[in-house]
Parts: sequence; C-alpha cells; structure tokens
Amino acid sequence: MPDWNNVRADFPILHQQVNGKPLVYLDNGATAQKPRRVIDALVHYYERDNSNVHRGLHTLSMRATDAYEGARARVAKFINAADPAEVIFTRGTTESVNIVARSWGHAHLKPGDVVLTTEFEHHSNLIPWQQAAKAAGATLKFVPLLGADGEGGLDLAALDALLTPQVKLFAFTHISNTLGTINPVAELCRRARAVGAVTVIDAAQSIGHGPLDVRQIGCDFLAFSGHKMCGPTGIGVLYGRRALLDQLAPDETGGGIVVSVTYQDATWKPAPERFEAGTPNVAGAIGLAAACDYLDALGRDQIAAHDTQLVNLAMKKLSTLPGIRIIGPRAGAERSGLVSFAFEGVHAHDVVTFADEDGIALRGGHHCNQPLMRKLGLTSTTRASFYLYNTTEEIDRLVASLQRILKFFNGS
Repeated sequence: MPDWNNVRADFPILHQQVNGKPLVYLDNGATAQKPRRVIDALVHYYERDNSNVHRGLHTLSMRATDAYEGARARVAKFINAADPAEVIFTRGTTESVNIVARSWGHAHLKPGDVVLTTEFEHHSNLIPWQQAAKAAGATLKFVPLLGADGEGGLDLAALDALLTPQVKLFAFTHISNTLGTINPVAELCRRARAVGAVTVIDAAQSIGHGPLDVRQIGCDFLAFSGHKMCGPTGIGVLYGRRALLDQLAPDETGGGIVVSVTYQDATWKPAPERFEAGTPNVAGAIGLAAACDYLDALGRDQIAAHDTQLVNLAMKKLSTLPGIRIIGPRAGAERSGLVSFAFEGVHAHDVVTFADEDGIALRGGHHCNQPLMRKLGLTSTTRASFYLYNTTEEIDRLVASLQRILKFFNGS
C-alpha cells in the first residue's frame, strides 16, 4: 500500500501557498496535477527527441516515432485493448466523442433511428449526440434518474423499455462528474448489445481512478482525457473496436492519413492513422504513457481504495453542516471520489471564492450539466473532488472553511 503522504512529494505544484495558506487542491474532477515523472518525460522529449513523427528518416524523427507509437501501445495495455491500433490519440474526451458522433453518426444514423443517452451526461457527451440526431433526423432519448437528488442512479427498469431495436447507439458516462454516481457499464453494454446498439462510454472521470478494462466492459467506443489522470493537457484517447474503426471515414482529413492521393480523390490508411491527420501531440502522448506508468506503479486498486476512504470521510463530515444539500448517492452508498453540494442562500461561486481565501481549490457552477441542474432544481453546486495526493487532514480544512463561510453568510 502506498504511503499517500509521501506520494504528495511527487507533485511539485502542491508545495506552495495560496493566500498565505498551504494549497489544498480539491478540483481533480476538472484536472489532476502532474507528477515529476510526467513533467520529466515532457522535458526529455523536447530537449532530446523533438521531431515530427512517421515522416522522417533521420534519427530524431525515428526516435520520436518510436516514443509516440510506444505510448500508443502503453495506453492500449492500460485499458486492456486487444490491439494498439484501437487507440486513437485525440485532444481529449470532447474530441473523442465528437469523432464518433460525426464519423459513425454520419454513416449509420437515419430518420426513425434512436440515439439513447442519460439525464446526467456532461455536455461533451450530450451536445454531439443532439447534433448527430438532428443531422440524421433521428430521435434522442434519455434514461431517467431516480430520486429527487439523483441518489438512485439510473432507472434500469426504464432502460429495459427504452432499449428497443430502433436504438442504434447508447452513449453514457462511467462516472458522473456532478453526482459521483458510478454506472454499471458492463451491464449497460450487455443490454445494449442485446438489441444491436453500439455503445460509447465517457470515461473522463473514471480513467486513472481505478482499473479499467475495455474488453471486460464490452464497449464499442470509450473516450477519456489524459489531464484527468495525471497526464498532460491537450491529449486524450478514443478507444474503438478495430472492426468498427476500419468501417469509418476519417472525421478530419489532411496529411498523414492517406495511402494515395490524386487531384480528384484520396484513399485512407487503416486505423489509427486515418483518424490522426496532421502533426499529432507527440509530447502529450509520451507524457500520457508516463502517467500510465506512474499510476500502475502506485496500483489502481489502491488508488480506488484511497478515493473511497476520502469520499466516505467527506460525506460523513459534510453531512453535519447545517443546511447542506448533497446530491448524488447517499452516505454509505457507492460513489466516486467527489461530493457536490449546495447551501440555501449561498451561491456556489461565493463558496469557492471564500474557500480560495483559505487556500482551498474547489469547483463551483453547473459543471457542464445544465439540464441535470434544472432537473434537480438547482442553478449550481460546489464540488470537492479527491485524488491520490489528497489527505484526510485536507478534508478537515475543507470542513473548517465551510463552517467559516456559513457563519459569514448565515451566522450559523
């Protein structure tokens, strides 16, 4: 079991003060911090190997290409993909989902078809399907949530009725970025396969927080961002089953993806090259591979257990605060390492601003979940999200800060 206090030493950014207080970083749902190992991998690439990939015969280009393709193989191993060619490097989850929505959607959706998603999707796994359905004349439907605070998770009984043969694609999140709900993704994929629907999983909040095996899950596509798993910003992954990827036309065209070009036409390379037009984020891919190494060295099972310990303690202590409304799974129920809450009469932005005075980084707003907020009768929440370098002492500091905020606004 890692010594989590010692793990903090791996993250240079944590060793600073904000407003005269030691930094408590609890905005990991938005982005995770980077360990020295990842930072060093980026520096090494730019100082030693910086060159374009796949096109050059000189030494630097070949070294860069080997590192880039080595990163693809490392990510494939991290998610247990059957073939590195099933890993496409993108800018992040948003671009990954959009590739499927445009490429797969353009080729397969037609009037009368149904695209199914859920009521608690991040905008990045909602808007692309809105646009794809509109373009094809298809219908967008939603699996409802249970409970006034979304505490019951997805209504799986309603899902049975919604999963008809007209459903061509089912897109859903693995972990809700607002509620902390953990979806039974393997079960959802199994049900979708039974009616012939293609599945797309948004794994932005689950990647790096525990083991993730695309073959065990049984999904067709899965999207995630490197920056949420200690990797660099601007790099992400679209996993797709090879048989599906090779059926799709590229979403973006240009250099690097072609076998042959005439003045009138072009033919495409197989996946993954056909989806990576132009110069890729070579450094980002290398940094992402370093993040995979770092997380596996700690142990993803151990990271998940640490998340659970922190969120259970946070739920217990936050629940004692007067007037707090915590959304998502109730205390004692399974949830990811985040807690979203609201106080009547205190806007989330005020909570975040006052907490920052105490050196605590939180997230306040609608969390790119505007439809969900309206369904819950909220305009915003404050979110505390935990990761491997957070400690129980930081939760105590969070609670003390919130007590100070409540006293200022409500006198309680």
